[in-house]
Amino acid sequence: MREDVIRAVEAYLNGLGSRNLKDAPFHPDIVFEGPLGPPIHGEEGLRQFLTGMFPAIESIRIVRHIVEGEWCATVFDLHTRFGIIPVMDCFRVVGGQIVSVRPYYDPRPILEGMSRAAGTA
Repeated sequence: MREDVIRAVEAYLNGLGSRNLKDAPFHPDIVFEGPLGPPIHGEEGLRQFLTGMFPAIESIRIVRHIVEGEWCATVFDLHTRFGIIPVMDCFRVVGGQIVSVRPYYDPRPILEGMSRAAGTA
């Protein structure tokens, strides 16, 4: 079970880092609750949201997974055009599919970078 959870999480994170989520094993009713914006419900909406982030993403370096049953906390460095952002995502994986994602990170580098790009900084 532990390996199945890690396999699903890494498929998503590696896809995010390479800007190609075709192999991300999202459950159709996935819930994503991040620090910016309202929760996202459903695979299609999440894929659209994440695809919108692709221009800012350069790569991802996974630091560690902490797995207990169907739950996984993954620490990784998100390399972006705004700098490196340390992230910890809490995942729930059931039957090889990710049913929930809750990322924890300091959104200030993203907000500041977007503000600079828009010319409002």
